Amino acid sequence: MRRREFMILLGGTMTTALTLRAQQKAMTIIGWLFHFSPPANLGDLVGGPIHEGLSETGFVERQNMVSEYRWAEFHYDRLPALAADLVSRKLDLIITNGGAPPTLAAKNATSTIPIVFSNVADPVGFGLVASLARPGGNLTGFTLIHGDLWVKRLELLCELVQQAKEIGLLVRPEDPETEGIVRAVQEAAHVKGVDLQILNASDEGEIDAAFATLAQVKAGALVGAAPFFFSRRHQIVALAERYAVPAIYDSPEAVQAGGLIGYATSFTGTWRKLGTYVGRVLKGEKPADLPVQQPTTFELVVNLKTANALGPTIPPSILARATEVIE
Repeated sequence: MRRREFMILLGGTMTTALTLRAQQKAMTIIGWLFHFSPPANLGDLVGGPIHEGLSETGFVERQNMVSEYRWAEFHYDRLPALAADLVSRKLDLIITNGGAPPTLAAKNATSTIPIVFSNVADPVGFGLVASLARPGGNLTGFTLIHGDLWVKRLELLCELVQQAKEIGLLVRPEDPETEGIVRAVQEAAHVKGVDLQILNASDEGEIDAAFATLAQVKAGALVGAAPFFFSRRHQIVALAERYAVPAIYDSPEAVQAGGLIGYATSFTGTWRKLGTYVGRVLKGEKPADLPVQQPTTFELVVNLKTANALGPTIPPSILARATEVIE
């Protein structure tokens, strides 16, 4: 082959390689770190509100961005390795969901890749950000006012079951938010003049045992406080029905599954905003300068069918505030 022909061929090959590399670089890569289990249909995430928020800022799955998912399946000890694996993928950004544990794991794995977190109860207290207004570092995101939310749930339950003198609080002891939740709810229970029975549960068997204890102490109502319980909501709803215990939940989905009453932040709105926040960071804004967002809208869902089965009459004051009533 003549030298001129060889140089033309070499130049064409290099141009093709550079073009392919540019195309690959144009594809944004987002890592997702969850401490819970994957959904039955992963496509639900792609069609969910976070991706809707991303698309509003110009990032569309499989068009100009791709996602790398990692699931700890409620095993906190897996999170550091999963976070390190994501960081090794040369990501553009990491989204964490499931409270402080996955966010701490991501923070420990990288100080350069931007991290946008969700559902963290106390990001300042956990050392994730310097302040809500000025996070500093490579993290920002959305916080949950966990203590206030659980106090509100206890107050709603006392309003609903006024005769209850003892209320159970179902918690997962290994969750880092548990201590703060217990402290806040105990103080609220003292103000309300009710005794609080702390029930620990980390798996299905312990949830069953917790309800048996609840029946033994003759508690009049139940509050369940842990992200883990969302994945076990059908079991908890069935046990509440079996033991005829009025319970308040931290998700509308539990009420739709047959639970009595639920009070929670509007996750659909929050996750959509999270998607737009991620898009802003991907476009060049620094997490250090983006304030940590707090929830502004809440959902109060009541299941009248369950109320009729369990016995408590839903007060008009609660019905008037309900954002959804299931009949």
